[in-house]
Parts: sequence; structure tokens; C-alpha cells
Amino acid sequence: MPPVESVFNREVEVGIGWRHRHYEELLEERPKLEFLEVHSENFFAQGGAAIAVLERGRTRYPISLHGVGLSLGSAAGIDPWHLDRLAELVERIDPVRVSDHASFARGVIRNGLVHAADLLPIPFTTEALDVLCANVQRVQERLKRRFTVENLSSYVQWRSPPEQSLAEPEFLNTLARRTGCTLLVDVNNIFVNALNAELSGQCADPLAACKDWLDQIRPEMVGELHLAGHCRVNDAHGEIVVDDHGSRVCPQVWELYRYAIHCFGGVPTLIEWDTDVPALDVLIDEAARARAIAEQVLMVFQ
Repeated sequence: MPPVESVFNREVEVGIGWRHRHYEELLEERPKLEFLEVHSENFFAQGGAAIAVLERGRTRYPISLHGVGLSLGSAAGIDPWHLDRLAELVERIDPVRVSDHASFARGVIRNGLVHAADLLPIPFTTEALDVLCANVQRVQERLKRRFTVENLSSYVQWRSPPEQSLAEPEFLNTLARRTGCTLLVDVNNIFVNALNAELSGQCADPLAACKDWLDQIRPEMVGELHLAGHCRVNDAHGEIVVDDHGSRVCPQVWELYRYAIHCFGGVPTLIEWDTDVPALDVLIDEAARARAIAEQVLMVFQ
């Protein structure tokens, strides 16, 4: 595959996650957005209303397909049926990007394959990296295009031998270098992980830790940025920060976004909102803020 092109000369591209509540309203109002992103699995059916709406949207905006079910980190491999459906959707829609997560969901229990229907974390070991690289390469060969892989918000950690472990940025950089894929850097996920590390006494300064994480990512590897909201849960079991995509982007994540644009340039940016989805105007307002921040930072490079 050809090397990833430099991001610093790109125009600012900002999109939103296009959810069912806003299907018709968005098509009627056609707000200023450079792309729309949808969850791939919602459009795997061969026909019906959902794919018809997506095809209408494709005539008005570029579409980015973002998956949650490929299980790229699974040692059990990629589900052929899932990959076939994704390939058919890609051929039909011709998206600007196709992505999924550096996670796993498929595994073998009692000699049978199971799917957890969740984004479970993978260890950042050389063995897990080999599995992830093989699966990403298989996806790219099937789709006949470069794929994009997202860093995960996770709530548990693997205990791995130090001699086999990599820091997450090094793990992701190596994945991109070995396979030619790009990276989807979810800024909110990085911050959620840092906040949970702070709660467990493993991180003294979450913002500084996140900036250090961003500093370690190779700019030419980054193909997209995600921004979202999160929440804190405090109950009888303790306190945890959850990446729920159910609120506006917080001030600290906006600060990290500004830093990410400084590091990576004008990377396409998505506003994610999946729970308690608000009025469309709220999403457009968040997108406008992202665009304004990116344009302000990019003026330095012009």
C-alpha cells in the first residue's frame, strides 16, 4: 500500500454521527458538514428503509463507515459473514473511510465460538500485535482499500510480562507501519482512560498524560479524530468514568483536541453522540466549534 499522505495541507473536515432520529431532518436541512459517519452494522441488510436512507445521504454528503463488530483483535479470527457484509456495503456506498476498533469480541469457550457484543480490550503485547496485524491485513485485502483502526476506552487492564509489552502509542504506530492502515485517534477515549487511571492512583495529571500519548503517535499515521462526551458513575462499587457518548464535549477534551490538531494537522474530525441523542442543532453546534478550533490552530501552518 502507498504511504499515508501528509495531513498538514488538508482543509478542515468535520462530520457528525448520523443517527436514526436525524435521518430526515438532516436530509431536508443539509447543514454545513463535510461528511457523515454511520455504524456499519446498522446497514448490513440487503434492502429496506435503512439502506435506502443511507444511499440518499450518500448523494448529499461523503459517508464514513464506522464498525463495532469486526473483533479485529480476536485470536479466533474475523467472522467471514461479517466481513462479507461489510465488503458489500463498502462496494455499494463507496465511503471515504472505513473503521473499527483495536478490540476483540469473538472467542472460543468450551470449543464453541462466542461473541461478547462488546468492545473488549486487547493486551499490548507482541503476540496480540501479530494477531491484530493479521486480521487488519485480511480486512484490507478483502475491502481492497486502506482501513482505519481506533484506540479503545477500556475499564480493565491485562497483566502481561514487561518484556512482551508495548506502550499503547507504540503498539498502534507499529500496527499502522506493518499493515499500512491509518489510525482513528479518539481523543475522548484517551482522556477517559487517563481519568480512570487517576482514580486508581496510576496517573497524577490526566491532561499531561494525554498530551504525552498524542506526542508519541506518528502524525502521518492518523486518518481521523473522534470527539465525544463521557460521564462519571459513582455507586456502591466505586467510581468510574464511562465513555457513554451522551453529552457535549467537555472543556478538557476540547483542550486536547486543540493539541491534537497541533500535532496532526487538519485531520477529519467527528462529533459522536450515541445515547440521549439531542436535537440536531446541538450536534451542528459541536461540529462548528470543532471546525473553529481546527481552523484557528491550522492558521499557524499556513
